[in-house]
Amino acid sequence: MIQMQTNPVVLLIAQSDLMTKIVLLILLFLSIFSWALFLYKLVIGAIKRRQMARILHALKVAHTIDEIASVASIHAHTLPGVLMTKNLSVLKSLLESRQTYSVLSDRELELLENNLEQTIDEAIATEESFLPFFAATAAVSPLLGLFGTVWGLIHSFVRIAEKQQADIPTIAPGIAEALITTLAGLMVAIPALMMFHYLNTRVRSLEYLLLRLADKFSWSINTLFIK
Repeated sequence: MIQMQTNPVVLLIAQSDLMTKIVLLILLFLSIFSWALFLYKLVIGAIKRRQMARILHALKVAHTIDEIASVASIHAHTLPGVLMTKNLSVLKSLLESRQTYSVLSDRELELLENNLEQTIDEAIATEESFLPFFAATAAVSPLLGLFGTVWGLIHSFVRIAEKQQADIPTIAPGIAEALITTLAGLMVAIPALMMFHYLNTRVRSLEYLLLRLADKFSWSINTLFIK
């Protein structure tokens, strides 16, 4: 009859004490949540960048305020569409007391620019949400692993004292059990650190696209309402 060999790492975890198992469970949760959040951010970020590309392309042929408003309406449920809609609402409030489109004053242009910057800042702040989680995970995981290692070493020394011998068969299992948490901590921390830097780069890329959209919007408004 063929016997299945159990993985030594699984055996070490199974034989570890309660505190070590708690540390490993915390690290497992951090790892699963990090990967799930990373994949979610990747998908959402890719969708938003495609939306930005589409609306920037559409604005190339929008030469009047009605055409710009039409583009914003078509993409109303996208990030760039929301940005344009909010700022068009501000523009509309500035012009609604006038019978025809006319020249905007410097104060009104400054108000419009400030609102545009605020909208972009809010969008970037939303995109940067949960990024601190990756940084915290990368920083905390090795410390949790080290805590588990120290705890395991103490547990191992107590075991040696109880058996009153320090031969290899007595020491090796305890040392291996202690080091497993350090390994787990590094396996969580290293990917989390890479995820943080990658997602931060993608946020900066999206910020660049938003600034391009803002420049295009401002240029159109200046062309239409500054004589």
